[in-house]
Amino acid sequence: MRKDEAFVADVDHCASNDPNDFQLWWLGQSGYLIQYCGERLLIDPYLSDSLTKKYADSDHPHIRMSERVVDPALLRGINVITSSHNHTDHLDAETLQPILANNPEAQMIIPEANRTFVAGRTRHAEDFPIGLWDGHSVTVGHFTFHGIPAAHNERAFDDAGRDKFMGYVISFGRWTIYHSGDTLLYPGMAERILPFQVDLALLPINGDDPSRGVAGNLSISDSIALSQKISARWLLPCHYDLFTFNTADVNQFATATSAAGIRYCVLDHGGKLFGKELELNG
Repeated sequence: MRKDEAFVADVDHCASNDPNDFQLWWLGQSGYLIQYCGERLLIDPYLSDSLTKKYADSDHPHIRMSERVVDPALLRGINVITSSHNHTDHLDAETLQPILANNPEAQMIIPEANRTFVAGRTRHAEDFPIGLWDGHSVTVGHFTFHGIPAAHNERAFDDAGRDKFMGYVISFGRWTIYHSGDTLLYPGMAERILPFQVDLALLPINGDDPSRGVAGNLSISDSIALSQKISARWLLPCHYDLFTFNTADVNQFATATSAAGIRYCVLDHGGKLFGKELELNG
């Protein structure tokens, strides 16, 4: 939809101090940029070709089916960055190092269990990231993050019993967004999320196919079921249309979600939505 300088110009143009609105852009895969009242939050950005290069000669080549939205070196004014787990499409050195170099005041939210690994990949001290775990919360600027365990494909723990895979409920102003990270459904998942009264659920739809050789995710039907169980007001799909071997048909998602009577929004890469648009549409 928009790329590089045009994308950055769009973000700058939409900047607003209106506490009753926000802007959200899809960066591809599970990556998002949220802008609210002069602050910018990057969620799990993957903005390089590092995986395509790494697996070029393997049995599972990561062939891109969409262009990179924005050169990470162009991103400025970033206040907070998240990583839900250590897989490269959620914690990418080639993405994070230039962003952190240009945004030295930015803070980073991670699963506490991954602290040492994240410090090494970002080339920062171990006390740099802010760690979360199940039931723990932290506020950075306008954004409050609540840790929600994820199962990719199972819940995994460090020696202290803290989850290595996590999602985040993110509250700011009058809005609440749930970004699941990579996960399958597990017992008690919906019950953890339901009390937050989620406005917008950002959920993967690429499913779990062992033949792909990678850990799986929610399928289209899983994302619909979870959205219903947590009473999310809107559902937005992600984790598709990046690599040819690990994707889903978003048209099937749209058909199934419509049939289930769930309000949803499908974004193009580099496309955006406004919080007020969600209000205008119910």
